[in-house]
Amino acid sequence: MQELTLAVVGIDFPNENGSNRRSEAMMTPLGASIELVPEPKNKHDPNAIAVISPNGVQIGYVNAERALYVGLRIVRGEDVVAIFQGIDGGSAFIRVRFGGGAPTLPSVTDRSQVTPRPPRQVRRSEPYDPHSFQPDEDGPEWGA
Repeated sequence: MQELTLAVVGIDFPNENGSNRRSEAMMTPLGASIELVPEPKNKHDPNAIAVISPNGVQIGYVNAERALYVGLRIVRGEDVVAIFQGIDGGSAFIRVRFGGGAPTLPSVTDRSQVTPRPPRQVRRSEPYDPHSFQPDEDGPEWGA
């Protein structure tokens, strides 16, 4: 038996019926059963696997890097069970278990134990000019 946490991408795109994927993901309780539906006729990716909430609303797709792997295991007839793990930023996450049994949610790390990074020092060799270009000091943290 193997368990994986997989990213669900595309939660900010609307569904064809107009339903909102992000809203559906936000309303899905942690540990709720999730359905994985292969879409071999998907025009963008024949390996695409739709992630469907307990309410029958699509919340996105398994990320492309893992979709082929998961899809092959589904096609082989393996027992694949998925639950909703959570949402963070632009992705939702699901927990998938192969080979039978129910997946387990990983323990949540206590964020109070994480030491915050000290702020970066501003380096100025010239007097401050409010009309000059000032680089965003938080750039590397937000993924630029």
